[in-house]
Amino acid sequence: MKVLLVDDSRTIRNIQKNVLAQMGHTDILEAADGVEALKLLESETPDLVLVDWNMPNMDGLTLVSRIRQKDRALPLIMVTTEAEKGRVIEAIKAGVNNYLVKPFTGEVLSAKIEQTLAKEKASA
Repeated sequence: MKVLLVDDSRTIRNIQKNVLAQMGHTDILEAADGVEALKLLESETPDLVLVDWNMPNMDGLTLVSRIRQKDRALPLIMVTTEAEKGRVIEAIKAGVNNYLVKPFTGEVLSAKIEQTLAKEKASA
């Protein structure tokens, strides 16, 4: 499984990579912002995207909207410090499949990924 990590924090991407590696997923793409992610998506087709909300150049919400214009099915998980219910609803309306609030544990990230992919399989 190929996973795209979009976060301006290298530390967060490294944590996500470690969790994914423990889950057996080692085909990882990385982008530091939405602009970089969109460029990557022109040539790569990940099976899952983990998106941070607050990033320079293009935020996660804009990125999610842009991805959804082209691809309705790609599983997207918003990983963010934005915990307010209104923000969660906004992200879901934009098209994310799941939502994870930072800071998170490896177990929680792993569970969200499994949950999102299971939902995706069920609706396919």
